[in-house]
Amino acid sequence: MKEIHPLISVDTAIVVPGSKSLTQRALIAAALADGTSRLLGPLASEDTEYTSQALVQMGIRVERENPACWLVHGNGGRLQVPEQEVFLGNNGTATRFLTSVAALVPGAVVIDGEERMRERPIGPLMQALKGWGVDIFSILGTDCPPLRIGGGGLSGGETVLPEGRSSQYLSSLLLVAPYATTPARLRVEGEVLSKPYVSMTLSVMADFGIEVDCDSQLNDFVIPQGSYRAMEYEIEGDASNASYFWAAAAITGGRVTVSNVPVPSLQGDAGLVPLLARMGCDISREGGGITVRGPKRLEGIRVDMGDMPDVVPTLAVVAAFAQGQTRIDNIAHLRIKECDRLTATLTELSKMGVRVEEGPDFMIIHGDGGKGLHGAEIETYRDHRMAMSFAVAGLRVPGVRILNESCVAKSFPDFWERFALLG
Repeated sequence: MKEIHPLISVDTAIVVPGSKSLTQRALIAAALADGTSRLLGPLASEDTEYTSQALVQMGIRVERENPACWLVHGNGGRLQVPEQEVFLGNNGTATRFLTSVAALVPGAVVIDGEERMRERPIGPLMQALKGWGVDIFSILGTDCPPLRIGGGGLSGGETVLPEGRSSQYLSSLLLVAPYATTPARLRVEGEVLSKPYVSMTLSVMADFGIEVDCDSQLNDFVIPQGSYRAMEYEIEGDASNASYFWAAAAITGGRVTVSNVPVPSLQGDAGLVPLLARMGCDISREGGGITVRGPKRLEGIRVDMGDMPDVVPTLAVVAAFAQGQTRIDNIAHLRIKECDRLTATLTELSKMGVRVEEGPDFMIIHGDGGKGLHGAEIETYRDHRMAMSFAVAGLRVPGVRILNESCVAKSFPDFWERFALLG
């Protein structure tokens, strides 16, 4: 259990680890590239370790030259059959990405994870892969892991992703599509959520030498055949993890600079910053980073966060210290994250005395400037983002205690040490 001690104000500069989303995409592209790539500033965490070790099982050599530089020795899309099943914990991104990568292996691959991963759906991705000739099925018949992927390659041609609720399905397909035996086309039915993550994938692919042709709504993609080129790739700081430090400035009326999330950023979660500005914060660029200064009074807002679900808990905590109602819409996909983050966030806020409302795809937080809030033991549901976002609340409210605080290792292993720098 980790008890958070309130601060009167904060005034500091912070460096956050490399982006988890960019690290995992770059690992896949570098592994499929022809030659050795250098990844600069990658995130070393539980999730990225699962990803890199799975690639090692498939015959890719990954070297840690030093903590700030990894060498990935790609084989031009030529992979080997793992000797054992590929276990990915509760790493949803890696599970979805590597399901498609496994289709390139010349033999059968079994992918599994923790109990929660066995509850997280992957059926739409399976259906799209079948359209490219992949033999894949859910071993338990649940459309969730464990999965068996027959391997042998992608036929290419046209396939359909039946829904775009998880951008990870779409990114997974795009990353492997250049290696199909015929040129590949991918159509997505319905609204694509978390579009910035798809744009991030396309950007990484372009940097590694594959330009994808797509429509403006990200529903139709034509992917050329080819191979990624090995390169030196620099990974920017993680905007999702930066969000907790920007939120700390917002609720304390202090000042925090995160010095390694650039403007513009490839990461959609940097979009939290203009939302904090709408709530009254002052935003500025300093050096290569972003500074947030909190106001004397935060104001509630209404916002669609379909494109940045990972920072919803952060904004919800900030909203508890605002004046008036904050409504966050279009967030049904929070229910298939590491936990049901929609219900979990509101449950833990209510423990602290916040008045909340829950809908099927929205949440409402009734703020009163933080008045009347009290400490509580915060259940994290083994979800790193729950632990980190509620740590922010403890900077204003005495007695906030975070249970199972070590879950931050999933994306930010030294979070508590860096969080202590706020003091």
